[in-house]
Amino acid sequence: MELVGREQDVQRVLAFVDSAAAQGGALLLSGEAGIGKTALLEVAAAHGRQQGFLVLHATGSQFEASLSFAGLHQVLHPLLNHLHVLPPTQVRALRAAVGLSDERAEEPIVIGHAALSLLVDASESRPVLVVVDDLSWLDRPSASVLGFVARRISGSRVVFLAATRSDEVGFFDQEELPAHNLLPLDDDAAETLLQQRFPAMAKSVRGRLLGEARGNPLALLELPVALTGEQRAAEADLPDVLPITNRLQRVFAHRVQQLPHATRRLLLVAALDRTGNPTRVLSSPSLDHLAPAERAGLVRVERGRLSFRHPLTRAAVVDISTSEERRQAHNTLASQLVDRPELRAWHLAEAATGPDEEVAQLLEWAARQSLDRGDSTGAVAGLIRAADLGDNGPDRARRLAMAAYLGANVAGHLRDVPRLLAAARVADPTAAGSMELTIAAAHLLLNGDGDVDTAHRLLSSAIEILPRPYDATDPTVVEALHTLLRLCFFGGRSQLWTPFDIALTHVEPTVPLLLALLRDTFRDPARTALSALDRLDAAIVDLAVETDQVHIIRVAMAAAYLDRLGGCREALRHVVQDGRSGGAVTAAIEALFLLANHAYLTGEWDEAWQLSHEGLELCRVNDYRLLTWPGLYIQAMIAASRGSESAHSLADQMERWAAPRRVGAVQAYVAHVRTMVALAAGDFPSALHHVCLVSPPGTLAPHVPFALRTVLDLTEAAARDGQIELAASHARCAQNAGLPGLSPRLAMITAGAAAMAQGEPVLFEQALATEGSARWPFDRARIQFAYGERLLRANALTEARLHLSSALDTFIRLRAEPWVARVRHTLSTDSDRAASLSPQQREIAELAASGLSNKEIAARLFLSPRTVSTHLYQIFPKLGVTSRAALRDALSVKLEDHPS
Repeated sequence: MELVGREQDVQRVLAFVDSAAAQGGALLLSGEAGIGKTALLEVAAAHGRQQGFLVLHATGSQFEASLSFAGLHQVLHPLLNHLHVLPPTQVRALRAAVGLSDERAEEPIVIGHAALSLLVDASESRPVLVVVDDLSWLDRPSASVLGFVARRISGSRVVFLAATRSDEVGFFDQEELPAHNLLPLDDDAAETLLQQRFPAMAKSVRGRLLGEARGNPLALLELPVALTGEQRAAEADLPDVLPITNRLQRVFAHRVQQLPHATRRLLLVAALDRTGNPTRVLSSPSLDHLAPAERAGLVRVERGRLSFRHPLTRAAVVDISTSEERRQAHNTLASQLVDRPELRAWHLAEAATGPDEEVAQLLEWAARQSLDRGDSTGAVAGLIRAADLGDNGPDRARRLAMAAYLGANVAGHLRDVPRLLAAARVADPTAAGSMELTIAAAHLLLNGDGDVDTAHRLLSSAIEILPRPYDATDPTVVEALHTLLRLCFFGGRSQLWTPFDIALTHVEPTVPLLLALLRDTFRDPARTALSALDRLDAAIVDLAVETDQVHIIRVAMAAAYLDRLGGCREALRHVVQDGRSGGAVTAAIEALFLLANHAYLTGEWDEAWQLSHEGLELCRVNDYRLLTWPGLYIQAMIAASRGSESAHSLADQMERWAAPRRVGAVQAYVAHVRTMVALAAGDFPSALHHVCLVSPPGTLAPHVPFALRTVLDLTEAAARDGQIELAASHARCAQNAGLPGLSPRLAMITAGAAAMAQGEPVLFEQALATEGSARWPFDRARIQFAYGERLLRANALTEARLHLSSALDTFIRLRAEPWVARVRHTLSTDSDRAASLSPQQREIAELAASGLSNKEIAARLFLSPRTVSTHLYQIFPKLGVTSRAALRDALSVKLEDHPS
């Protein structure tokens, strides 16, 4: 039997068994309920049988604790046919103890000597392993006798191995006996166990169970069993208190059931409390009733704060309560939380036995508060519960529509959206055109099948018929405009933006800050972003205290094309962590891809791959097809730059999906990937063809923010294809659009593009001298590569080699193999210059490089000084040098200086 995460414990126990088989000994295993003590005993027993031991078993039971010698009978039963080996007095003692005679049982010490003698005699022929589980539940006489035996088996071949709960005290005297404490599984082992047994479980659900189980193996194996299939797949919400199986209930609830009624009632209130400090809502006299629970080791009360020693005890308290008891507990909590209206609303909702519009209104308000704090999952749950509690009709339809929108756009509940929309239409058939339903339907179309055009027509029409002016303080109207902006971006066509632009002119008193920021930086940054930079930078600074995941994602979107994602990383990581723990999954997907985008641009390609892989897995699990493509784009760009064939298949996959739907943003991804494949291979005509599909030469296509990403690509492809004027016109366009003022990276690539088009060393130097240019290593290395080639053509070999070597080092670090090959080919061509010298010219060049004069060389080679001078005149241009001092470097360049 393989026990995950218990390798050291197994080694310790088996080593003890093997050692004690020769000299006797006892070992107690201790640990909390469900920690794996029984499994470890089974491993030891199996090992003993394999080694030829006689294995004797006993298990303590709370139901047999009143039966004298019940445990001893279990241990000795296989040996009772051999009592004749004992003296008559001991035979009578044991027979009476185990119920084989009607005689009165002797004192435990007499029975102890008899049991010890019987076990030692049995061990004469082979080792004896006594295995006792649940030691603390043994009846008193058996515990006394076995304790006596365990202390006196030294020097025999009897091995005593027992297990007991660390938080329970029985009749067995454990003093001075060696013990081994079993700790909870560490995080890695716990996750491995869950993945092995429940491989299809959603990651967010797995994270919740890991937190609840706290490394308890039994809990890890049983908690998933109590969930529905939808809950395990994260297609349905998990309850605040997880359900438990009968097996877990038996383990964690038995001591709860033995407590006084008043204590159990207080524990239930504490278990259902959401404040994190249930003593806050319990009166001081009531706390006195908690003493039995403290003594039983179920709870801890320190400095006025109560906590359950294990989350599953809390679950067991709820599980064994009746529905009426739970309602009373929720009412008790609600009555004490007047100053916490959000929590009070939830408790009133849980206590309700039928429709209650007043409570529904409180809960809807609480849901909006949850959303403001960034708890989109809690907001969805609150809105759905409010819809169930409230009156049927427009209010129910509105609440369900809002839940559907949040589920699709933030929380990751896309599968629930059609059901919620259908329920909303049933609740109020006249609400089919409501803005909430329209937003939710648009998100379903966008995030589901990617039907951008239908979603755009649906939403833009709904916005157009709203009464004007549009209220800038109405969250539904503002959300509709944000959604329309998103549809316009993915559509990638200028005409889609017209309704959005018109709508914003009718927003009063002013366009909300975040919506205006996205309009200026995300809609068409080449033309409008410069004036928004101060607002954007301030918004990024404010992310340090922001909790709203949607707000964080939208600020990061505004920063994406202006190379400011670095300032958003910490906030985006918080969004990711929230999604990993079961929070806003959709926001977490977008955060992962934004982080991956930044990692790609900054040369952290392995990290970019890992982040995008995690996001893609969340997309797969939650059926977010549209959101898949930004992640695949990052992976395809890495594959293209590293020369992997997968770049072609990923680009084909994106094109098959995007082309029939006319999703322009994804089509731009495809064009960019194919551009990079062609550039890496040196196929410049193909690269130019593909990159011009993003933006035509000489202009930055309007409403195509992606055009900022391809400035260097288009210019390089055109220049290397010999279309110098076309390259120059695009470089001028980037300069005239003010791209250098938008970010250091854009300043670097704008100068680099001009340098590639014009071939001027001063422009290359300007590009490479850009402040912070090292933060964008791949783009910088490409510029260095082009500069090195330009210097080679000008015969500035020493300087050329410096730039080529630096570019090569970067490409090697990034594992950009096609680019490595291109630079090596250039260096190889450079090395061939020296190879083109005749043997005599090579000898003359080497002597001149060593410092000899023409006269000295002539004397050594039996030539005239004039002949030497003539040879050097021919050698210098062949090696691309203009002085004798440069000869040494020119002659020493070898390809093997840059190994793979």
